[in-house]
Amino acid sequence: MAVSWREAGEEDLARACVPRRAWSRKGENGVVLVVGGSWLYHGAPFLVSMAAMRTGVDLVYTAAPEKVATAIRALSPSLIVLPLPDYKLTSKSVDRIVRVLDDVNVAAVGPGLARGCEKGLLKLVRLLVERNIAVVLDATALFSDVLLLLRGARAVVTPHAGEFRRLFGEEAGSTLEERVEKVLRVAKQYGLTVLLKGHVDVVSDGVEVVVNRKQPLSSAMTVGGTGDVLTGVVAGFLARMVPPFHAAVAAAVANGYAGVAAAEKLGLHITPVDVIEMLPMVLKRFDRVV
Repeated sequence: MAVSWREAGEEDLARACVPRRAWSRKGENGVVLVVGGSWLYHGAPFLVSMAAMRTGVDLVYTAAPEKVATAIRALSPSLIVLPLPDYKLTSKSVDRIVRVLDDVNVAAVGPGLARGCEKGLLKLVRLLVERNIAVVLDATALFSDVLLLLRGARAVVTPHAGEFRRLFGEEAGSTLEERVEKVLRVAKQYGLTVLLKGHVDVVSDGVEVVVNRKQPLSSAMTVGGTGDVLTGVVAGFLARMVPPFHAAVAAAVANGYAGVAAAEKLGLHITPVDVIEMLPMVLKRFDRVV
């Protein structure tokens, strides 16, 4: 039986850009925690953090191994950087992260994390879910054991095709129809929102399916790091209490628009930082103060 879907559009982005109270205070417009980084992939948590910041949240905590944290701290004074004691996400590292959990609305976990930290990841995700903190999982955090912890949580997973195979134990499919059917099925089976990244993004919460077709200039976004930008945008929308499915769809649209805007300016020579810098230009027309 064929599965129906709809196309993502500007209305999805407008829905996720919630109004800001004129007299709101720091912290009321979202606080994001990013957990990631390793000696090889030090840039990933920085990109996620800055993308989340550019969605308009108030605060971003970035938890990373100590040597990585030093580099991130030097890159931006806008982030609250939490150095972790080990190179991997160990139980000891999680104990340090717990200190800030009372302050955050959403945690983006996985970008750039070293392999072999499954026990630490499971401990952290369990704590996040128990505290009703929304979760975005990407990269190293996408492994099958974590799925049982996410049912019923405010959770989004953002795999590409290879990570989809590792997470769900099956291929994502080679045609759009196959991808739509599989994303819908696994989202329903595990009770979460799945954002399958690709030339056409496929998003489902197990009930509805939305596809996000990208413009030709978005081919510039094959550069490494744009997936980290997407993760940060999902986290930013979730921090504003946007439902996971709508946050994922809107993030896919915003990321695509920002990538095209960067490519229109710089051609096929963009970096993920260029995409981040275009996010305010994409989002500001939806700004509302009430």
